[in-house]
Amino acid sequence: MPKTGDPFDPKGLIYEAYRIEGITASQCRSIFLDWALSLPAAVDQRQALDDLNGRYGGDAPDHPMTGVIRDGLTASATPRRRGGWRSRERN
Repeated sequence: MPKTGDPFDPKGLIYEAYRIEGITASQCRSIFLDWALSLPAAVDQRQALDDLNGRYGGDAPDHPMTGVIRDGLTASATPRRRGGWRSRERN
């Protein structure tokens, strides 16, 4: 599997994360954030996550990056606003 030229992992970040021995969930989340920010706008993130989960998740179900990818798949598509002045009770 090539590290570059992959439309769903153009920088090879996910590919490399699965090859780092002893990587932690925290490190995987950091790599995932870098991956998400560097994904081209034309690429559908949900489709990319589905593809990456299919590629790596079956062979490494207990890997921390698999957990991060699966969390990304189950996350809400629309972030909700939390807090702020409008959410406070008025007396």
